[in-house]
Amino acid sequence: MTEPAIAAPPDRPAALIGWRLLSLLYDFLPVLALWMLIGAVMVVSFTLAGHDTHENIRPLTAWWFVEWALCWLVAGGYATLSWRRGGQTLGMRPWRLYVVGADGGVPDGKTLWLRYAVGALSLLLGGLGFWWAWFDRDRLTWHDRASGTRTVRKPKLKP
Repeated sequence: MTEPAIAAPPDRPAALIGWRLLSLLYDFLPVLALWMLIGAVMVVSFTLAGHDTHENIRPLTAWWFVEWALCWLVAGGYATLSWRRGGQTLGMRPWRLYVVGADGGVPDGKTLWLRYAVGALSLLLGGLGFWWAWFDRDRLTWHDRASGTRTVRKPKLKP
């Protein structure tokens, strides 16, 4: 008589919290460079608009909100275009992390912008959406769940 087959636990992607945080740290560098460029453009625009060259853009003014909105949009453009074109940002490359759709394919732009927006909210809340992956049954973050995407780590290619 044969033994009954025992169902194997379903494959769950690793939470990859450490890898994700390292990739965010790496990605902060090109994003910071883009933000510095935006800051320079805003200072020149502020001065050309007739403000004193020694005056700073004050917090909570229209200029300040425009600058931060541009920074958020440019960072989102960097992330979503990178995910759309190759599945990964510069910071994801060293750890072989890729963003894929639930079906394993390339997600569309709207899905990736939703992923970015929820990920940004998660970071504003102290990374709560990232830490959530340790408790999620499928090891997904808030932005994975909201957008129907996943971050996967591919194995090293053997020479």
